[in-house]
Amino acid sequence: MSGGEHESAGARDTTEGRVYTVTGGDWDEVAGDAQRRERADDERIIVNMGPQHPSTHGVLRLILEIDGETVKQARCGIGYLHTGIEKNMEFRNWVQGTTFVTRMDYLTPLFNETAYCLAVEKLLGITDDVPDRASVIRVMMMELNRIASHLVALAAGGMEIGSTTLMVYGFRDREVILDIFELVTGLRMNHGYVRPGGLAQDLPPGAPDQIREGVKLLRSRLPEYDKLATRNPAFKARLIGVGHLDLPGCMALGATGPILRATGLPHDLRRTDPYCGYQDYEFEVAVADTADSYGRFLIRLEEMRQSLRIVEQCLDRLTPGPVMVADKKIAWPAQLTVGPDGLGNSLDHVRKIMGQSMEALIHHFKLVTEGFRVPVGQAYAAVESARGELGVHVVSDGGTRPYRVHFRDPSFTNLQTMAAMCEGGQVADVIVAVASIDPVMGGVDR
Repeated sequence: MSGGEHESAGARDTTEGRVYTVTGGDWDEVAGDAQRRERADDERIIVNMGPQHPSTHGVLRLILEIDGETVKQARCGIGYLHTGIEKNMEFRNWVQGTTFVTRMDYLTPLFNETAYCLAVEKLLGITDDVPDRASVIRVMMMELNRIASHLVALAAGGMEIGSTTLMVYGFRDREVILDIFELVTGLRMNHGYVRPGGLAQDLPPGAPDQIREGVKLLRSRLPEYDKLATRNPAFKARLIGVGHLDLPGCMALGATGPILRATGLPHDLRRTDPYCGYQDYEFEVAVADTADSYGRFLIRLEEMRQSLRIVEQCLDRLTPGPVMVADKKIAWPAQLTVGPDGLGNSLDHVRKIMGQSMEALIHHFKLVTEGFRVPVGQAYAAVESARGELGVHVVSDGGTRPYRVHFRDPSFTNLQTMAAMCEGGQVADVIVAVASIDPVMGGVDR
């Protein structure tokens, strides 16, 4: 062989060691090439990051093939948090489904509930019958949920690169929103608040005033994140240029949410395919043109500001009215109340049902235990969750239970981008890239 092109024509392992059969060339050069290849193979190792690792956002397993500090190959191992939610829903009635879906992406429960209910309402043909007050409260709760989710993304991402102050600030401010959720729904997470046809209950007395105070407090604290991170040279050096993924890459892999908008494409379902009356709200779609982790951070920060704008508009739009469709064959009959022991049935409402008539009691019993029937068909509904497009495909065979429910969770789809973001970079940058994806394994392993 000519100089610089020495390759073994064949190799076999014997008791004496590895034997090479070569033709042509200088033996010293051939032997040197073989030794260098063997040393290179020895230096390339496989590392398992997770599934129990503080920097993998839950039980995510990252399989990294590294050469020194460089990532040569990166793969995801999922399934450690599998819950079987979609299959379980086939054995529960349509209303009970909300208590399942709220537990998927446990950082955005209200988005899960709303997407599912929008699809069920399409099948029922009652989309336009949902009261305006219910839609306004849905939008308000989703935008508060978006802020809470982004605060966790910023807090967890900051902690993973050593900024414990950012972590403390993020979880501190999230408590403001979780207190509001507890006031309105009775629970901090996994609410089961959005129901087909409307909501489980109306806002309790004093809730709008407390929400306004919360918005005011959060708006006063957002500039702290600019001082702490946005203009921090160390923070910028850690994120700029890391986890790069351009627009063609996002389109090929189906990435949505902040990952897609960081490439400069202003794709947001609240604008492109509005639902719950989003077309009537004033807000800007946050975009960046860096296509890296820093751009995704800036987008989440700006989206929190825009969400506060939307919440204030919701408070201004609140007018007295029902929060559930008028059709008593669909409307969830139990009137809920928040008491000292949390969320439960209103005793006054139960006494009213018990005292009205036997027919009213039977109807209440059948609707709660058996549920309503949904016409045969299928429907797809999608919302813009904190992580991207959250879609749900619902199929009905005409019964009181779903025939099939399947979710397009953005965490699952966006996690495909991990290899493209990480391969060729440093091991330390894998943590930053995964944090910028912000996957929640409850949504991946549903």
